[in-house]
Amino acid sequence: MNKPLPTAIIGGGPVALAAAAQLVKRNMPFILFERGTHIASSVLSWKHVRMFSPWEFNIDTAAKELLMESGWHAPVKDHMPTGLELINEYLLPLSQLKQLQPFIHLQSSVKAIYRKGFDKMKTAGRDLAPFIIEYEQHGKLLRKEASAVIDATGTWLTPNPMSTSGHPAEGEINNKDHIQYGIPDILGADKGRYARKNIVVVGSGHSAIQSLTLLNELKMEIPETTIHWVLRKQKVSDAFGGGENDGLPARGALGTRANQYVQQGNVQVHTPFLIDELRKESETLSLHGTKLDKAYSLDKIDEVIVATGARPDFSFLSELRYAADTAVESVPQLADLIDPNIHSCGTVRPHGEAELRQPEKDFYIVGSKSYGRAPTFLLATGFEQVRSVVAALAGDFIAAREVQLHLPETGVCSVSRSQEISDNNNSCCTPAPKKVTIRPIEVTTISSGCCSPKNESTSCKTDRGC
Repeated sequence: MNKPLPTAIIGGGPVALAAAAQLVKRNMPFILFERGTHIASSVLSWKHVRMFSPWEFNIDTAAKELLMESGWHAPVKDHMPTGLELINEYLLPLSQLKQLQPFIHLQSSVKAIYRKGFDKMKTAGRDLAPFIIEYEQHGKLLRKEASAVIDATGTWLTPNPMSTSGHPAEGEINNKDHIQYGIPDILGADKGRYARKNIVVVGSGHSAIQSLTLLNELKMEIPETTIHWVLRKQKVSDAFGGGENDGLPARGALGTRANQYVQQGNVQVHTPFLIDELRKESETLSLHGTKLDKAYSLDKIDEVIVATGARPDFSFLSELRYAADTAVESVPQLADLIDPNIHSCGTVRPHGEAELRQPEKDFYIVGSKSYGRAPTFLLATGFEQVRSVVAALAGDFIAAREVQLHLPETGVCSVSRSQEISDNNNSCCTPAPKKVTIRPIEVTTISSGCCSPKNESTSCKTDRGC
């Protein structure tokens, strides 16, 4: 009797490893591809950053069960780990378990996924054909067959450019030596790069504020450091988030701290500044664009930190029948739940295999990549996604449909109290339902609020971060 083909997991971060653990708990074979030299290599790039979600929300239940069986001791649940702690205290021990380690392939960059013997156009018999995973490892192109594919590659490695067009600003690529994306290690490995320099942070989400926080600490130590904050928003206050109303106090405190930096004069704000060009002038840069429809520029800039979000990479999926929302680039059925133009509160109701299902049978996009360009994602959401997906792959459709998840509220809402009352609890300020049951066709929720499908009666216009 032939052995069943494994489920292929693309990516090696927290959600990918959670998928592996869920498959192990159901005695289903898997194979995992991580492009880096280390498990969760993307997390390593922000190892110095402390998460604002405590361990309680950062450990998958199936992974915890496997680890506990091996004698692992869980960290204190209300402690907020750094990226390095997330790896060393959870992800690395998980990846080294005997049930997982032999099936994890490091330095394996997936180049293409397709159906064996089928191009995208061919339909008859397609669902019965195995997937082929083409990946490069140590300079060799290799192939593996799989019965299903879970894409958990995330978006961290494909950051958005600094311009408002979605394309790199003129001169952005040519001046990449002066630019870092994400959250640099400003107080550690990158300290010499930023100390006593004239620095611009571009972006309005929590990654931008994290960088501003680190730069402010650097300025307290080395006052000659100058910090500029460039936002696209009409008002800087729009970036401060839910504050004390946020269910994750550390997340709410980010905006409070940013407000303090601005009020103290430690951060010079430029908003709304829309950058469209960078020019190299001697050893410094000048940033050019418009502010309130008038020409505007910043001169003698030494370094630029771009924290304008990220986007999914679909390049290796070109021969699969996948679907993505045309605007958000998320899984289509999630778009109305997470689109910042529609949904303001930042707390998305639970969802599972039914919403994540793709036109290509047994192919799923999960984790932050399932959210496309939307800025908010909590690991707990990804853990519940893969639990539901793996249940469906195992044929346990009852478990796949019973999606339950408790997430902290963000405390962000853009409608007025009077509107909230007039909408009879149908506003963006309505608390998200604590429990939902997801079925293949319909979604039943307790109430219709900001965490439900699009509410035409409200206007939700605020940015969110996770």
